[in-house]
Amino acid sequence: MTTEKHDSEDREKELSTRIQTLERQLERLSARLDDEDSAVVKPPPPAPVVAPVQEESYPTEEISDVSEEVLNWAKRAAFLPRLSAICFLLVIALILRTITDSGIINKLIGSGVGMSYAAALMMVSWYQFSRQSPLAPVFAACGAVLMSTIVVETHSHFNSLPLVPAYLTLMVTGIGMALISRRFNAFTPISVGILGMCFAGAAIDYPRPFFPYLALVLYTANVLGYFAAQLKRCSWLRWSALVVTMVMLQLWGVQIVTTLRKGEPPPAELAIAWFLPVIAVFAVTYLLLSLLGIIRSSSEKIPLFDLALPTISLLWAFSLMFYVTKAQGGGSTFFTAIIGVLIAIGLLAVSFWLAQRGGTGAPGASSYTFACGVLLALTLPAITGSLVFSLPILSLVAIFMAVMSRVWNCGTIRLTTYLFHIYCCAAMLIAFRGEGAAAMDAVNILPVGLLTCIILYQYQWCRWWPPAEGYSFFSRFDTKDRSAVILLLAGLISGFYMARIALFQTIEMLPSAIRRDAFNSSLSVLINSAAIALILFAFLRRDKELRNVAVLVMVVGGVKVFMYDLMGTHGLPLVFSVFSFGVAAAAESIALGKWQKQSAAQPHDEPV
Repeated sequence: MTTEKHDSEDREKELSTRIQTLERQLERLSARLDDEDSAVVKPPPPAPVVAPVQEESYPTEEISDVSEEVLNWAKRAAFLPRLSAICFLLVIALILRTITDSGIINKLIGSGVGMSYAAALMMVSWYQFSRQSPLAPVFAACGAVLMSTIVVETHSHFNSLPLVPAYLTLMVTGIGMALISRRFNAFTPISVGILGMCFAGAAIDYPRPFFPYLALVLYTANVLGYFAAQLKRCSWLRWSALVVTMVMLQLWGVQIVTTLRKGEPPPAELAIAWFLPVIAVFAVTYLLLSLLGIIRSSSEKIPLFDLALPTISLLWAFSLMFYVTKAQGGGSTFFTAIIGVLIAIGLLAVSFWLAQRGGTGAPGASSYTFACGVLLALTLPAITGSLVFSLPILSLVAIFMAVMSRVWNCGTIRLTTYLFHIYCCAAMLIAFRGEGAAAMDAVNILPVGLLTCIILYQYQWCRWWPPAEGYSFFSRFDTKDRSAVILLLAGLISGFYMARIALFQTIEMLPSAIRRDAFNSSLSVLINSAAIALILFAFLRRDKELRNVAVLVMVVGGVKVFMYDLMGTHGLPLVFSVFSFGVAAAAESIALGKWQKQSAAQPHDEPV
């Protein structure tokens, strides 16, 4: 009796579970039918089926649900009607192409008929969009693609369409597609029109097109890309137009330089006189389009394209202009560099305007600040005549913008100034590689010393004024501004190279037989002395960041002594090298030991 009672209870639980599952499925089905505005038919009560207690069964969705969803999607997207329309439109185009290839009609007439057919498709798409037909994008896309293809083939293969009408046809097609998109708020026409303009224009007479006409087509495509972004976020479309433009204009510059280096008379299609004005127009246009995009974004998130465009466009434009100017103007880039510096000052002014306009956080200002730094790094060496003398100027701009970043509560600009100093340090390392006369010139002590003071001051400033909370990089990834230690390392490296030059000039007074060993030994003593000074300073200030840097400097000194000095230095200089490292290790050992004892006595000390 007890067993039968348990069996009946288990069956009742199983039956109750099945009924609840069926009720949930019925609710989901009713909600789906309500969303599709269909009549809900109440299903008859399900007939319970009692399963054996030993077998566990789980409710499953009907297999037909997936196929129904796929069919519903295809119906909503009008996939099959659009696919069939593409096939029929392509069949007509192929018939016209076959008639032309067979010689039934003249190739020029056949090209005209094909272009008329493509234009008719675009006009039909206007009518279809006005009726909100799902086939409207098909007609627009097919018309634009056919027009671009026919223009390229007619000009390049049949030689029956002159160059100017070919480029004008591409521009009219792109502008017409843009008008359709603007009139009916549709993205497909303008996107296909821009891509057709870019790639078809680049294909005409490649690799030696008439570049000024091509530049006009690409310019139109980039401007239309800005208007396309107003309809829909389409960074991929604007990136495509930008890349095609940069590649084709870069090809123009390479062909000019190649011709000039060969000493040959430049061909007419290169149009050398147009090169610099065209590049300048593109650079200014990109800056304006980026600024308009930032302003249009208002309180919304600014697209990455608009933020990156000033830096990318100016870096590309001035690098290309320097490249061509050196080959064309006898190697002088001074005038171009002056223009670059003036533009950099203008970018800084735009940063201030955006910061005052945008309020807290200065949205968009960091983009123009970074572009200003990149342009100064590119142009200042041509004005000062030396890479080293240009670095303190860029470093001064960095510390100035760091102060302004605190006023504007803009952590991105603060991070940008860190990047400026990293560049200055890296450029200094490149300029001072080796032991040549240029790297060891005593005049370099002044700019490197100034650079060292500025970088170390900004590090101290960062510790006086931590970044504001709730903004950009620091609030998300670096709340304690640990990245500012990069400034400390950059300042120490700059100071090391300043002392390196001074030691080199001093050791030049010694006999030539011991100069090299003395110089290597003095560098080791310098590194180890810096480690001692840092650990003592860190101990007095209880600064764990300085303590960690001191340990790192001591490790560098050890590597220098045991990996280089022991292998190549001899005599008394080697003794000084090893002794200095021993003193540094002992000083750090004592300081760290006392530090550990004091930390143990103060359990509430901050963690490392």
